[in-house]
Amino acid sequence: MEKYQLPHQSSELLIELQYLPCLDYLTGIAQFGRVSIEAEEHYQKQSYRNRCYVRTANKIEALTVPVERGTHHQPIRDLRIDGNQRWQQQHWRTLTAAYGRSPFFEYYAPYLAPVYERDWPFLFDLNWELLTICLKLFQIKTPVVLTDWYQTEAGPGQFDARSRLIPQNRGHTQLFGHTVPYEQNFGPDFVPNLSGVDLLFCQGPAAREYLVSRESAAVIAT
Repeated sequence: MEKYQLPHQSSELLIELQYLPCLDYLTGIAQFGRVSIEAEEHYQKQSYRNRCYVRTANKIEALTVPVERGTHHQPIRDLRIDGNQRWQQQHWRTLTAAYGRSPFFEYYAPYLAPVYERDWPFLFDLNWELLTICLKLFQIKTPVVLTDWYQTEAGPGQFDARSRLIPQNRGHTQLFGHTVPYEQNFGPDFVPNLSGVDLLFCQGPAAREYLVSRESAAVIAT
């Protein structure tokens, strides 16, 4: 394993857009002076782009936004959500069942509930709306912009994290900091790197402090 002190080497983060982003993703955004969201890539399956993980009473559950078939290698901003599936209702029921009794659900739920009452033709627009809400609730002030063209490699001063946070490594490899346990619902065993909403609903205003207190060292497999 090789360690990088990210803030000392790079001032800008280049990363894709996630659905209800995981904690490692939000930690990365909080560490940099500027973030560029990759808006010109092609869609990649089996990624955080259309899924997140939450803790329910019986298991760790993946919430997946269904996309239309034949979408591999399609520009991400053109990727359509499968409107024939009632994913909004299923996702909100799961979030309510998982966190309805958590200490801060009633406070944060009104920010998120309207998202699940709308029809979203495009995945990118849904993810952008959710990222905007998460940045507000976590009080992350980092400027975030969308890329205008696809860069094959990171530019000067950029740290390229595109596709480096993957569900298969969830909980094992943290790119932007080490795992710090906090009190979660449903049992004593801590589950790392769930969706950021897990931290919000369980820890409330302390969520911001949690992000900035994580060690600012990326651990990257080489």
